[in-house]
This record gives sequence, structure tokens and C-alpha cells, in this order.
Amino acid sequence: MRTVDLQTQRATDFAEKRRILQLETLYDLALALHANRSESELIEELLQRVCAVLDPAAAAAVTRDPYGSARSLAMVGWAGTTPDGDAMLTDPLWSDLLAEGKGIARHDGEWMQRPYRELITTPLVYRGVYLGYIVLIDKESRGDPDPTYSTADRRFLDSVAALAGVALDSARQLEELATQRERLQEENKILKGRLVEEFAGERIVAQAPPMRQVVDMVERIAPRKVTVLLKGESGTGKELIAKLVHTLSGRSGALIAINCAALPESLLESELFGIEGGVATGVQARRGKFELADGGSLFLDEIGDLELPLQVKLLRALQEREVTHLGGHQAIPVDVRVIAATHRNLESLVEEGRFREDLYYRLKGVDVELPPLRQRRQDIPHMVRLFSEEFCQREQIPTPQLEPEALALLLAYDYPGNVRELQNLIEGAVSLAKGVIDVDLITSLLGGSDAESDNPLDLDTIERRHINRVIRLTGGNKSAAARLLGIDRRTLQRKGH
Repeated sequence: MRTVDLQTQRATDFAEKRRILQLETLYDLALALHANRSESELIEELLQRVCAVLDPAAAAAVTRDPYGSARSLAMVGWAGTTPDGDAMLTDPLWSDLLAEGKGIARHDGEWMQRPYRELITTPLVYRGVYLGYIVLIDKESRGDPDPTYSTADRRFLDSVAALAGVALDSARQLEELATQRERLQEENKILKGRLVEEFAGERIVAQAPPMRQVVDMVERIAPRKVTVLLKGESGTGKELIAKLVHTLSGRSGALIAINCAALPESLLESELFGIEGGVATGVQARRGKFELADGGSLFLDEIGDLELPLQVKLLRALQEREVTHLGGHQAIPVDVRVIAATHRNLESLVEEGRFREDLYYRLKGVDVELPPLRQRRQDIPHMVRLFSEEFCQREQIPTPQLEPEALALLLAYDYPGNVRELQNLIEGAVSLAKGVIDVDLITSLLGGSDAESDNPLDLDTIERRHINRVIRLTGGNKSAAARLLGIDRRTLQRKGH
């Protein structure tokens, strides 16, 4: 009698331990399934946990996508031919599960070419949506001559499936959110691209890779306080890029620009640093560009033309973050982000002693090299359309048609004056066109094509010839020629004759 009682107690204790194990597994599984992981990882975790408790000889789990195709598949204990996810979802067992709407137990049959003594299966469901199912085949004997899945085992499997349904739905929602975030990020990139094309009333064409790289770099450095040195030939758009740097910087102050090559040294100093009243007869006190740019950005164009004495004072202002009026003694603190630009080779000027090395490195926080238009010909058709539309809208005239041959000529030209020259050329062509911009019109505006010459010419020669043609077209008016070419008068004098 005592032997029977002892066996009964052992069986009771074993059942209790098994129930505790199942509850602990459900708790651990609930935590594991709600972790941030992929659906395939969730299914793998699910099957491993179930097998650790119910001890099947083989098991499989599959999920499907909204279109009925297999999405994730996990298997345990399969040798040889393994189930295929899509095959599992076309098997009659799946149809039976859908019809029953709950778990199924079967005996002595075959599933996925594998004979079984006992099979239990349950669907993965969440809010009426069938997401997949789990199959367990043949409970391991572990010393039991006739092992079978108990009612408690099937309830455990149903509980696991219910947890898995919630976890899978959550995982899919997170995946959808991640997809939406990526979509928004892509849309944001597009919007940023539009911002680059149109900001503060300005537009930048940056389809060609060299210019795209410039814009990408500007987007990275603009929010920082680092000084920016813009390099490139005249007319490449350095002022436009300076405006973009300032616009994307988020600084509350204004962008103040000054051309260091346009003023003599005596005037430039007072323009930069301000002047006290009464320094000379009739002189009134006024603030300089540094003070006007306080809280914003100061664009120093053609910095390579700055005379050495002013370079010293500029360096001091950058180092000390303060300026002193011409004729004054009081230091005025300023918070200015400096953006400098030059078409000159500052490294060569430093070697020649014409530009201070310490100022050069102070300005050279980040170098941005703007490509000449001849290196970004991919942008030319976009610019032609943009300049035509803007000019016609401003002048309230119809936009003329551009012949393909004329566009080919525009694409082949090297543009010594770069983008500004192209803009002026297009505006001139639109003004003269009688509904159509043809090859003859473009050729006449270019003054004949050097490309037609039998003797190849170097770029400097082509540039010089074109500048001289424009000067002749303007009747020798160099200021007008400079405006037409999009360069300043001193640059025109240096490059022309």
C-alpha cells in the first residue's frame, strides 16, 4: 500500500513540477517574445521554448504574410527532407486549422512526408487574423513506453500560440513603423533636396555628382560653428553656397556679405570693423560688417585679395571674437560665423608671403571646393531651363523653345565665367529669340565657337578670347562686360588683356 502511495506522490510531484515549468516557460516566453527582434527570431525562440517543455521528436512553425505566402519558418528535429514554408501553408492540415479555428490532435498518419504516431498543432492567431501555425510530432519516450501529449500539454501549446500571436502582431507593427520611418527619411531627403534647390528665394542645381558632393558636405557642416572656406573659379556659385551654409546653420542673425576685392584698403577696414564719428571731417559713426553680422554669418568674398595689414586685423578679430572701430578704443564682442571665398590659390599666396599662414589656417576650418561648370555639364540642361523660366516669369514673356542642336552647343562650351556666364547667356538668348533659341543665336552670343577651330586651344586662351569678345560687344564698357560674364571688374581686367 505504501508503495502505491509513494508512486502516486511521485507522480503528483512530477506533474506539479511540470506545471510550474510550463508556467515559468510561459512567463519567460512572454518576456522573450516581446523583445525587439525580427519575426524569424521570434519564431525560432518560440519553437525552442516549446520543445524544451513538451519534448517532441520533431517540430515546425511557419508564419505567412498578408498575401498567403510563407514569411518565417523554424524547424527542430528534422532529418533529410525538411518542410517548405509554402508547402506547409498549402497542406490540408492548414486548411483544417482554418476551418476548426483551434488546435487539432491526430494519430497515426503522415505530415510533410513524415509518418507520426501523434501530432498536435495549433494556429497562431491575433484578433481573428491567422498568422501561421505550430506543429509538434511524436512525444519523446524518455522511458515511457507509450508517451502521449496530455490535455495540459495541448493547453500549454495553445497558451504559447496566444502569446506568439500578440508578439508577432507587435513585431509586424514595429516593422511597419520602421518601414514608415525609412520612407519618411527618404521623403526627408527629397525635401532636403528641394530645400537645396530652393531656399530663401534662391535655387541651386546639384544633379551632377561633383556639385551633389558639395551640397552634401554643406548639409553636414552648416549646423556647426566651424569657419568655411569656399574655393573655386569666379562664377561657380560661392556666394550662393555661402547663403546655403547660413540658411542651414540655424543662426538667428543675418548673413552679411562684403567683397574684399571691390573696395580699397582704407574703405574696407571701416566697412569691416566700423568707424568712430569725427575721425575725419564729416565722418559719422557707423557699425561695421562684423557687428551687423552679430549672431549670424559674415561672408568675406575674394578673401585672397585682402591686403596684408587688414589680414592682421581680421586675424585678431577672428581670434579674439571682438572688433574695434576705426579710430576707437573700445573692444566690441561679436558672435559671427565666418564664411570666406576665393578664386585664388591661397596656398601659393602663403608661400609667396602675400597671405598670412596663420589667417589661412584660421579660415580653413573646412575647405569646400566648388567645381567649374565644365566639370558638371550634367547640370547645364537643368540650369538652362531654370534660368529661362525665371527670366521669362520676371519679364512676363513666353518661354522660347530650345533646339536640341543649340543645347548641344551649350553643353560643349567651357564657360570661363561659369554659372553666372551661362545665366547671362541664356537671358540674352531669351531676350533675342523669336520663339526659338537656335544654333545661330547661341553661336552669335558666343562670338563664334572656338570648338570649330582646327588648332586646339588651351583653356586660358579660350577664356581670354571670350572675355575680349564680350568687351567688344559692350563697346569697351568693362563694367558692363563684367556684369555680363558674372565676374567682378578686377577679375575681368586680370583675365582679359
